[in-house]
Amino acid sequence: MTFLISSCGVDNLMALPRVARMARVGRVRRMARGGALAGVLVGALSLTGCYVVPIQPPHYPNGSQQGSTVYMPPAAAMPAAPMTFSARLYPSNDIASSYGMVIAVVTNDLNGRGTFSTNINGESFTGEATRAAGSARDGQANGAGNRGSYINCRYQMNSATLGSGQCRLSNGAQFSMHVGN
Repeated sequence: MTFLISSCGVDNLMALPRVARMARVGRVRRMARGGALAGVLVGALSLTGCYVVPIQPPHYPNGSQQGSTVYMPPAAAMPAAPMTFSARLYPSNDIASSYGMVIAVVTNDLNGRGTFSTNINGESFTGEATRAAGSARDGQANGAGNRGSYINCRYQMNSATLGSGQCRLSNGAQFSMHVGN
């Protein structure tokens, strides 16, 4: 009599025909592999980070308090980082129509000031924008071009990144400005 010793409990395989014995051994091995895989998965899932944290301090029968409570002050607020967004200048008179729509880049430091830059007809303009005193919405921007021209804008913000206004170049070109993405 031949015995196959297996961890899956198959003791006497000779009682089965040869084909049935081989199929049975294959199923037993697959089940053993599947069981091992299931054991590994259960072990891994049990370590996935489930924590139990007490919500209330423990109550002691004699009314004493053991341990101590540590109070952490709130973290200091970080200053807001400057925000950069685009402004679109659309022509609003015949002189400006030859330039078409112009894109400007605006950086708002969120403290009533900012910088802007644009390129109109090959001339680079850079400048700054400042909110009007006592107003969180109204402001003025001025910039100088690298060929001697200048640009002046008046604007009104609806939020920190959205607004509209009017701009005028030193040659008389006028633009309607839309600020924000």
